[in-house]
Amino acid sequence: MRSRLPRERRTHTHTQRAKERDREPAVVSEAPSDDGSRMSGFLDNIRCAECECIDWSEKRNAIASSAAGVLFFTGWWIIIDAAVKYPEMDKFNHSYHTCGVIATLAFLMINAVSNGQVRGDGYSEGCMGQTGARIWLFIGFMLAFGSLIASMWILFGGYVVPQKPDVYPGIAVFFQNAFIFFGGLVFKFGRTEDLWQ
Repeated sequence: MRSRLPRERRTHTHTQRAKERDREPAVVSEAPSDDGSRMSGFLDNIRCAECECIDWSEKRNAIASSAAGVLFFTGWWIIIDAAVKYPEMDKFNHSYHTCGVIATLAFLMINAVSNGQVRGDGYSEGCMGQTGARIWLFIGFMLAFGSLIASMWILFGGYVVPQKPDVYPGIAVFFQNAFIFFGGLVFKFGRTEDLWQ
């Protein structure tokens, strides 16, 4: 069906509508699709009941520190259990403890530097300054990732591929390093550094 407007007016009106469409913000339809569900945000309207008896924001540092301590303890507890259960060198080589020691050193290095020092928010430069803090943190993360990767290599190279009957020492080395690594991350990024809380 043809419009009764002259051609130049039709083109002008069409161009004008296109410009108005470009200027308007995109509106996402809230209507469900044909199958009755939306593509994204299907959990938007679900709210969990909040316990008003405990203010979790004030307890954030205590919870993060406790969780990191439990993870760190669990890692060392697993490897001590493996060392007690398999005291022979042919079943559990004692040099595999090196990964856990390096992971513990990385845990300490990562958490020895505050986020404020890395950002340069400190009042004093310290002995190395912001660049030194970043290098220290980078070396700590490098050691943490290196020990985690080495523990996976010990698990697969020392126990899974040779098809040893007792794989538990390799699993213990891996889980020790994984728990120490995640404990370090929780302790570093789970706490807030505000002095007023």
